[in-house]
Amino acid sequence: MIDGHFIVIEGIDGSGTTTQCSILADRLTEKGLPVHTTREPSDGPVGVLIRQVLTGRVVVSGRQGARPFHWATMATLFAADRLDHLEAEVIPNLTDGVTVICDRYDHSSVAYQTVSGGGGEDISSWVRELNRHAKRPDLTLVLDVDPKRAASRRETRSGSPELYEVDEMQVELTNFYRKIDEHFPNDTIRHIDANRDIAAVATAIWAEVMALRGESI
Repeated sequence: MIDGHFIVIEGIDGSGTTTQCSILADRLTEKGLPVHTTREPSDGPVGVLIRQVLTGRVVVSGRQGARPFHWATMATLFAADRLDHLEAEVIPNLTDGVTVICDRYDHSSVAYQTVSGGGGEDISSWVRELNRHAKRPDLTLVLDVDPKRAASRRETRSGSPELYEVDEMQVELTNFYRKIDEHFPNDTIRHIDANRDIAAVATAIWAEVMALRGESI
């Protein structure tokens, strides 16, 4: 059996990654292809812990009181979750010929932990090294969106903002994602203008996925 394709959709908070993962999965299913959608942080044990950190349910003590985990601790947790996610969910599906669509991957770790750690190339290199055993996607689609537009989308969500959903940080992340190719020179990365409406973005994504499959639209 031929392995399925591993497709990742990336972008800042509010760029539409979750929506576009769902739309892409539906379109591939309509073609009769086996598809599995997943996300990072995963739904595994380490991923659940990370989500509790992101929502402020798990904190650590500090001199000034409770605080979020240090950026390096978060990078390590994300890497551990990723390897568990690959072993338990992603690779078994790919081996069975299933196309796996993942909402975020190690590109997010490099972007978010580099920015939260101060933005130095030494941090980016360290995070990439942590993830050196992570399987590379066949295609990574980065949803580029204006940070103000993304912020307005986040305002419509229910619940409190998560750890990284700070406007100033999201602006820095926007700039980082525009140059994400420089940090992953051997990956196949395509940038999608996500300032457009949902249908237009989905159409652009579909064109890239069909090109990956060697099919016409």
